[in-house]
Amino acid sequence: MSSTTSTAGTAAGKAHAGARGVFHPGSLGMLLGGLLAVLGSLFPWVIFPAGSLPGLAGPGLWTLSAGFIAIAGALLPYRKIALGHVLVAGLGVGVIVGWQLARLVYLSAVSDSWGSLLPGMGLVLAGGGAAVLLRTGYKLLTRS
Repeated sequence: MSSTTSTAGTAAGKAHAGARGVFHPGSLGMLLGGLLAVLGSLFPWVIFPAGSLPGLAGPGLWTLSAGFIAIAGALLPYRKIALGHVLVAGLGVGVIVGWQLARLVYLSAVSDSWGSLLPGMGLVLAGGGAAVLLRTGYKLLTRS
């Protein structure tokens, strides 16, 4: 009692269903890197003796936006557009994290308070997200 109108078992139906999927080879890395960047934006970025500074008080809003750009690129079926998303998000978050680490070193040197200004969990997560995104972008760029 099989249906004659179903295309699930035919070669044409299988070719049409597998021709264009939503995910590409970098989707998993982009989702992971984007989520790390988004979560890192929400946690504290700088820890000092009097408390901590959240990421959204400074440039964490930029990394939050870049994380969502990476997540959006992971859900696009077009590889070249996804490559643009991952490179923009990965480079953007990486530059911001490097800038913040350089500021921490500078402020520690100027105030002679080494060890009192420390990177927080958010800065570490955002940096990890940038590393995952850049690695995924490299894999998308080199593999065809």
